[in-house]
Amino acid sequence: MSPALEAVLAKAGLQVTPDEFLSLVADAAKRLAPPHPDPAGYFTPDQRDALTDVGLDLSPHHAGDDQPRARTVVAHAVLRDSALTVAEAARQLGVDTSRIRHRLGVGRLVGWKDRGSWRLPAWQFAGGGVLPGLEAVLAAVPTDLPALVVAGFMTTEQGDLLVEGAPTSPRDWLLAGGDPRRVTEQAAQLGTPA
Repeated sequence: MSPALEAVLAKAGLQVTPDEFLSLVADAAKRLAPPHPDPAGYFTPDQRDALTDVGLDLSPHHAGDDQPRARTVVAHAVLRDSALTVAEAARQLGVDTSRIRHRLGVGRLVGWKDRGSWRLPAWQFAGGGVLPGLEAVLAAVPTDLPALVVAGFMTTEQGDLLVEGAPTSPRDWLLAGGDPRRVTEQAAQLGTPA
């Protein structure tokens, strides 16, 4: 296997072999979307007419469009690999596993079921606890958003969240002691048209 891939995985702190990582990527690619989707196939003829009338392009996928899909597949694989199990989260927080499941149930932690077991994205943990302001942020996030969208938001620099004059991610903003209300305002807008 490529020493470069091993180095990237080690630098990212991912506890997985290159073969395991590539298997995760292939698995995520199969589950995320067909390789060459035809958007028009998801709609009835009347719906297609209405959508094209307002200017939407329902033409099939083009080979040149693969880069965004590849980035999504890799992001999904990294999110899955770096996520904690219920037992790992319980150890990190110093609580019983039932407390973790309760927090998941009431929206005080975010996670998803993977082959019958809960997985909790690592971005929501800090040191021996949860991210400061996490409960308020999660309460503001629309409940129908996939974990990958929430993780992307929490770990992507936002131009209006500045730490020492530099744009920072919502996660880093909260870690630096920033006001959680700034993040909750943004989180509440996730998934809504701009």
